[in-house]
Formats: sequence, structure tokens, C-alpha cells
Amino acid sequence: MDRPIRLGVSACLLGHPVRYDGGHKRDAFVADTLAAYFEFLPVCPEAECGLGTPRPAMRLTGDPASPRLVTITTGIDLTGRMLAYCARRVSELAGENLCGYIFKSKSPSSGMARVKVYPEKGPPAMTGVGLFARAFMDRFPLLPVEEEGRLHDAGLRENFIARVFTLARYRDLLAEVGLDGTPPEGSPPKAPGKGLRAGRLAAFQASHKYLLMSHSPKIAGEMGRLAARARAVPDAELFPQYQRLLLSAMALRATPAKHANVLQHILGYFKKQLTPDEKAEALELFAEYRDGRLPLVVPVTLLSHFVRKYDAAYLKNQWYLQPHPRELMLRNHV
Repeated sequence: MDRPIRLGVSACLLGHPVRYDGGHKRDAFVADTLAAYFEFLPVCPEAECGLGTPRPAMRLTGDPASPRLVTITTGIDLTGRMLAYCARRVSELAGENLCGYIFKSKSPSSGMARVKVYPEKGPPAMTGVGLFARAFMDRFPLLPVEEEGRLHDAGLRENFIARVFTLARYRDLLAEVGLDGTPPEGSPPKAPGKGLRAGRLAAFQASHKYLLMSHSPKIAGEMGRLAARARAVPDAELFPQYQRLLLSAMALRATPAKHANVLQHILGYFKKQLTPDEKAEALELFAEYRDGRLPLVVPVTLLSHFVRKYDAAYLKNQWYLQPHPRELMLRNHV
């Protein structure tokens, strides 16, 4: 990546003492593992809107679709204050080039889902969304978002990280063709012409073909058709439409069935080179992966071996084979 990959994150997950009781909820995976790959922008809605630390504990009350934020012991309604802050803060975050956000689960401000909302009487409904999290997701509906608790699910973790790295690569493409809105410094080279911009988009699509297919074959096909007619589409329409499709496709979880389909497609490139034993070994590994007996890294490693052995130039550029750093070991689960 040419630039740091920036993620918004609930400050308490990094160990900042901003909780209502003056404590934190430091998450080792976020604060240690992911910090090696991402640049974090910490946010604490309660502290930033002036409620102080420590502060009275709060909760959501009323209608889960439009809850109120009130202090638990005194019943002070802080909804207006928080919503005003949320509107201002999400506008500011629009200029921070974020490629994703990690929220604190269960928080009345930052919980992404299943936040308790207390009615006047009876048990709480587990259907709320934190006020800040809702404002953020409404403003950036396709941006990759997750909660720290869900990141401990191997499948959700892999999907989120893949989405973030893919968006970062697309942002690099926009910067390369002069469409990222970054103010020029000094006297930069002249921006690429329409033909070159279309060509770079086509190259991006080609190198992400199988990664996109593993998430949504249908949207991947639509993106391919859009990239193929890129020269005929105005940039102001082309690149935003492509980005919407890209983020929509990556938001859909890759499944063993979709991965198996991609593995078969890649294997097809070697139909003239593979020995019968090599093909049989690959098909056996594909079946074991699809049946849940092997992690995805095993068949992908074999295919990567074939790519090197038979010098498959097109496949060398496929991000599917390594969409994120190997050190994260995101494909090592069954």
C-alpha cells in the first residue's frame, strides 16, 4: 500500500481510559495484532461530546428504532447532545480517508447491533444500535464496519479484513489516476488521460476477479462489464458506480461453496500442464475444504505452488491468492 490504511476505532478498545468508570476495554487482537497493519483513529463519543470521564452510566430507552440516551440513576436525557455531536463528528470523519471502523459492542453510543434498549416496563429489547454507530453507518453505508466481539469469529474476521484491504487498494487506484481528491503538492505530473484511467480500472478488475467471485459471482460479472466499457462512461459516473459495486460485493461473505467454485476456475488454467496425480490431489483438497475438513489455506497454497511452477502470469496478479498479509493467518481456520 502506498499510504497507511486508516481505521476508525472505539478508543477504549485501544486501552484508552475513557469508559464511564474511568477504565477501558482493551482488545488484544485490535490493539496489538491489527495495529501492526493499520493506522487507528480513536473515537469516544461520550468523552468527545463533553460528558467527562468518569461519568454516570447511560443506557438506551424507549423505541428501539429511535431510542433515547439517558443516565441510569438520574434519568437525565442526553439524546440531543449526543445526536448533535454525532452529526458533527461523522461529517469530520468523511475527510479522514477511513477504510473501515471497529466499534465497541453493546455500547449505547457505539454498539453496531444487539444493543439493549430498555422499555418503561419489562425486559430490554436486544435490537438497538448505538447512536453514534447508527449515524456513522447511515453516513457511510458500504464502508466495512465490525465490532470487536465479532472479530473473534474467524469467518467474520477474515471477511472484514479482506474488505478493508480491498478498499485500500481501490483508494490507491483513485490516487494513481488523480480522482481521490487529494490536493496536489508542488507540480505533480499531469493526471492520466481517460484511456489510461480506464485501462487501470480494467487492470484492477482483472487482478480482483477471483476475489470478487468468492464473495459475489453476480456482482463480479456486473463489475467486469462496467470495467469493459469504462472508456464510454464519464469518470464522475464510472468510478463511484464501480466503488459501490466493489463494496457491495465484498460485503457479502465468501462461503466454502463460492470458494470451491473459484478454486475450480483457477485449476482450469492448468488443465494442459498438470499431471493426473496433481489434478487428483487438488480435487481431493478442494473436496476436503468444502466439507469442512481442511482450512482454505491448504488448497490455496497448492494452487500458488502451481502458479509458480508453471509460471501462470495472469494468476500471479490475482489478489485472491493473497488478499491480506499471511501473518494474519486469516485462512487457517476450518
